[in-house]
Amino acid sequence: MRRIRDMIRGRAGELLRDGTVNRVLGWTNGEFYYDPNPAIFETEKSLDSLVYNGFSAAMLSKYLIEATKKEGRVLVFLKPCDTYSFNHLLKEHKVNREKTYVIGIGCGGMLDIEKLRTLGAKGIESIDEEGENVVAHTLYGDKTFARRDALLEKCLSCKGKEHKVYDELAVADDLWEWETVNRFTKVGELEGMGPGERFSFWRGELSRCIRCNACRNACPVCSCLKCVFDNPRSGVQAKANADSFEENMFHIIRAFHVAGRCSDCGECSRVCPQNIPLHLLNRKFIKDINAFYGEYQAGAVAEGKSPLTEYATGDVEPSIVYERGGA
Repeated sequence: MRRIRDMIRGRAGELLRDGTVNRVLGWTNGEFYYDPNPAIFETEKSLDSLVYNGFSAAMLSKYLIEATKKEGRVLVFLKPCDTYSFNHLLKEHKVNREKTYVIGIGCGGMLDIEKLRTLGAKGIESIDEEGENVVAHTLYGDKTFARRDALLEKCLSCKGKEHKVYDELAVADDLWEWETVNRFTKVGELEGMGPGERFSFWRGELSRCIRCNACRNACPVCSCLKCVFDNPRSGVQAKANADSFEENMFHIIRAFHVAGRCSDCGECSRVCPQNIPLHLLNRKFIKDINAFYGEYQAGAVAEGKSPLTEYATGDVEPSIVYERGGA
């Protein structure tokens, strides 16, 4: 990752210098080593604080909605999974392609700080990523882990390591490759439960929700100028849930909102401070859309219509969908 960081710092500086771009969208250090934050860089000197490591999981696509409204062109660094969200935002005309310059960057999988803590890495000061291993330099000494054991769930079920859109690539030839798992396995397990058991599972998960809106704010396709849950006339503007029904409703409405549009980036689950597996709601919709309308991956291309915005006489009837059951 360090090689790629040096590559993109140098290239970003060149593009700023020759006027190809006016600003750069990347990551900078947060309060701790393991929480790099999205940031805008407007000078070559400021690029000294641009970082890219195994914790740079925050997706930058959504920040382009506002960044491309400004004068000039913005350079953005996108990992393979990020390009799906970027493509979908282009499809919905939320991002101006002519005002973006995309550098596709290599990814060896992003790390989950909670998994590293569980494995015994406390007080991380920095990490070295050595192929299939991760060396965590901590306040209490160095600890080495198998990289796969520390990957984010979204990376374990990565849907593809190919960039779907870019102007140029910055990919090192020594990036670690890993075998992915079937992303619909857990959805299948939920479908196999009875209604009562499934309801209990989701009540147990959603009851931990603190309505911080992190999932909504991080979601690339949750991009309404005003959310229904911010509307004082909706009756659900309160930050705290009034009852369990409202708690369920918030997440179910959000899942319906992104149905057919979700690229399965996993940001909702990654940013949740309560570790609620919100991505499972979205994957249920993705799985059913594939079954009812044919294989479809949001963001694979920037053109055309999604299954839920295109209608044909051969579409399945509501009764068929109902009989199928849900997660």
